[in-house]
Amino acid sequence: MRKLLTYVALLMFVISIVLTGCGNSSNTTSTSNSQQNAGSSTSSNTNNKKLPVIGVAIYKFDDTFMTSVRNAMNEDAQGKAQLNMVDSQNSQPTQNNQIDLFITKHVDALAINPVDRTAAGTIISKAKAANIPVVFFNREPLPQDMQSWDKVYYVGAKAEQSGILQGQIMADYWKSHPEADKNHDGVMEYVMLMGQPGHQDAILRTKYSIQTVEEAGIKVKCLAQDYANWDRVTAHDKMAAWLSAYGDKIEAVFANNDDMALGAIQALKEAGYFKNGKYIPVVGVDATVPGVQALKDGTLLGTVLNDAKNQAKATFNIAYVLAQGQTPTKENIGYDITDGKYVWIPYKKITKDNINDALQ
Repeated sequence: MRKLLTYVALLMFVISIVLTGCGNSSNTTSTSNSQQNAGSSTSSNTNNKKLPVIGVAIYKFDDTFMTSVRNAMNEDAQGKAQLNMVDSQNSQPTQNNQIDLFITKHVDALAINPVDRTAAGTIISKAKAANIPVVFFNREPLPQDMQSWDKVYYVGAKAEQSGILQGQIMADYWKSHPEADKNHDGVMEYVMLMGQPGHQDAILRTKYSIQTVEEAGIKVKCLAQDYANWDRVTAHDKMAAWLSAYGDKIEAVFANNDDMALGAIQALKEAGYFKNGKYIPVVGVDATVPGVQALKDGTLLGTVLNDAKNQAKATFNIAYVLAQGQTPTKENIGYDITDGKYVWIPYKKITKDNINDALQ
């Protein structure tokens, strides 16, 4: 009996040692896991280091094309940089104040879509004094302003190209549709809706669209032209007034952008056009979503793709590289740089024949 008790006691002692050992093992594992989690947290904090801040000023948010640009820019910035984007409400003084605030906050780079391209010189002077690099986009500063500092860049498209493509679309239609010459005098009588006074795109699109038609061997006569400030409602009112003044004498409508073209189309619809064979060709620029829809509907003859996605990407890429203290190159921004300062995004002619090119 004593032997049995001794055996049982010995067995209990061994079991207690084993259990104690297991408990220590469990504590060791828990400590190890805790240390690993702490290490992971430190690594995560390292990976989530402070993102560069880029101050972005848009001339006005409710511009259809610029809405596409800023949406694309926000997508490009995800996980890379913090964009502080503001609406300048088509006011240069407002934009100046916004840029002053960006500089006061010491943002790492500026991306500016200026209200007035001639204000770029002042913006550059302020940015240079604070050593904050600047990327202008969509509205090209004057050449002398671009050369005033080595940390100034521009992203956009060559406005004359968009005018040439507009002219080609209209000239092709005129030549293939003899009925477009309503009074059979061999002269294209047109009206022109222009963007803003002094705006590079407005000047060059107006000039080169008509020059291209003339170079195609077509005589032209301007019945009326006026500024509609890129705005659909203003363009509608201008077009309605011209229809009252000239009626069926109008044989073609040129607009410096799609929004103004759509305003003209609405006025034409109200006057009975685009049904029962009554038609006037209208051309725009930008290939915006509503513009492409009008193309599908047959009310817009053609437009010119202004590549919002690539303008946004090139602008962000340059600003991002500059914000990190680096020099932009083709290798780190993905685009050719002309004259060390300019990134040009090509336009593309869009008609019903290649409408899918505008949907990509």
